[in-house]
Amino acid sequence: MARKAFAVNDAVREKVRHLAGIGLRQEDIAKIIGCSPKTLRKRLRDELDRGVAEANATVSGYLFASAKAGNVTAQIFWLKVRAHWREKVPGSDAEANSPVVLVLPDNSRDPELTEVLRDAQEKYFARKPRRQPPEMRTQLERGPVPTENTVGTLPESGRNPLPGDQEQTASAAGV
Repeated sequence: MARKAFAVNDAVREKVRHLAGIGLRQEDIAKIIGCSPKTLRKRLRDELDRGVAEANATVSGYLFASAKAGNVTAQIFWLKVRAHWREKVPGSDAEANSPVVLVLPDNSRDPELTEVLRDAQEKYFARKPRRQPPEMRTQLERGPVPTENTVGTLPESGRNPLPGDQEQTASAAGV
């Protein structure tokens, strides 16, 4: 006994367009209308595509209206997606646009090559400041920490002084 052919009518077309527009998977749409996913894609391809496009257009319209009404979140989203605006991450701009430098180990067999590699390395690192963690930058700004200890002895606290210990003890004494 042969299978009964799947009948496509206007009601089925409208239902497929609606279900595709609200984001249902094609397998689920096929179950709802009573056909295989392959038949759905073969016989109702235009309705699947049109439903998704119409839903995107509707939501886009609401987003645009919301952005025009002053919704800042909608404005930011619209500019990032539609106008390709991006937030700049500090440090990534310079690194992304800098040329790639490949430093190869030198075995000192070719003096000319050794000299060229050294010059290129010095030139590259001379124009690019080395990044340091924030805590290292603050320690360097304060300068060296003077200590009264000699090598091999510990202070009364039983540990070596850390940068900033003097500031804490000075503020604690005034309390």
